[in-house]
Amino acid sequence: MNTHPGKPVTTSAGDSATTARITSVIPHRPPALLVDRVVTVEPGRRLVAHRTADTTGPGFHPGPGDGDRPPGLPLGALLESWAQSAVLLACWERPNPDVLAGDVALLAGVRDVRVLAPVPPGSLLVHEVRMVRDLGATVLTTGTTTVGDRTVLEVGQLTLALRPAEVLDPAAGTTATTTDERS
Repeated sequence: MNTHPGKPVTTSAGDSATTARITSVIPHRPPALLVDRVVTVEPGRRLVAHRTADTTGPGFHPGPGDGDRPPGLPLGALLESWAQSAVLLACWERPNPDVLAGDVALLAGVRDVRVLAPVPPGSLLVHEVRMVRDLGATVLTTGTTTVGDRTVLEVGQLTLALRPAEVLDPAAGTTATTTDERS
């Protein structure tokens, strides 16, 4: 796999290092890892990732069907899978697989999300994430998810905040705390 900064990276279905590469960039691990492989990366510009929709795995429950239509992948799982792809793009050239050190990617906001079609179990999700702007500590992304030739999800903007782990560590005494005034 080509990992030279700024150059497109293409992986193949038989690339056994794909999961290892993903987990070297982001801290997610199975069963919370919702990206199966990265197909294409143009660092700082665009990423295409795949995920097979699994509504039978741990933590996933199919939503209610609508009449004769079978249940589909829950919106939360669909959006989380796309968001992990966004984190991969944002952090591809500045990987941090450890949430206890370095810069941690936090969801700062999401807007203009449109779910256009249900996702049946077993569907291959194709997430395309495009970088809108990289401000260093804040990254703006946009994109879609398709199943076959049908767009099932549009994300107008997902904003990531990259913050040093030490400012998020309660043991360091730098995070906001609350107290119970009744004691």
